[in-house]
Amino acid sequence: MKTIGLACDHAGFELKEYVRGWLEVKGWAYKDFGTNSAASVDYPDYAHPLALAVESGECYPGIAICGSGNGINMTLNKHQGIRAALCWNAEIAHLARQHNDANILVMPGRFISTEEADMILTEFFSTEFEGGRHQKRIDKIPVK
Repeated sequence: MKTIGLACDHAGFELKEYVRGWLEVKGWAYKDFGTNSAASVDYPDYAHPLALAVESGECYPGIAICGSGNGINMTLNKHQGIRAALCWNAEIAHLARQHNDANILVMPGRFISTEEADMILTEFFSTEFEGGRHQKRIDKIPVK
C-alpha cells in the first residue's frame, strides 16, 4: 500500500487524530496535510494539497474530514482524477470502493463516532473495486 494522505479542517481535527492512531496501529504509512489543531481554518487549504498528492500518485488513497464532510468533499472533487466519497456508514464506504473506485474517503467529523469511523475505515480499506459495468460508468466521468 502506498502512503495514505490525510487532511481535515478544525471540525475534523479530533477525528483525524483518531484516524492517525488507527493507521499507526496497522503500521500503515501516512502523510498528514493538516490541520494540526482545532483552531478555525478553511478546509480548501488542506483539501487541495491532498487532492494534488492523490492525483500525482504521491499518496493513495486519501482520507479527509470536515464538520459535515460536504465542504471538503466538494473541494476535493473539483480536481480531475479525484473520486472523493462522503461516507457516514460502512455500507456507503463499501459501495464507494466497490462501485465507484473512490480514491479519497471523506467522513463527517461532527456526525460520526470513533466506533463508526472504525467500521467505515475497515470497510473502505478492505473492499476492492469491482470493475466491469462500474468501470464503464467511471470512464464517463469527464477528465480534462
